[in-house]
Amino acid sequence: MSSEFLQLAEKVTQLAKLAQGLREENAELRRKVKLLSEDNTTLLSRVDQAYDRVAAVLAQLPVAEVEEAAAADEEAA
Repeated sequence: MSSEFLQLAEKVTQLAKLAQGLREENAELRRKVKLLSEDNTTLLSRVDQAYDRVAAVLAQLPVAEVEEAAAADEEAA
């Protein structure tokens, strides 16, 4: 019976070490998720800013010249 008790105690110790390791890994993964979420938010903001800048440049393009060039290309074909 003493041998069974020692085996059980060993398994409980192993289980406790495993549980502690998993808690530490979980904490590390939570930190990584937080950092990646912050990076994602920053990148989405940069994409939005780039989109706004491109839209502003496109809005400044003269539409009439583009339409005239397209019409000239069609007539030449």
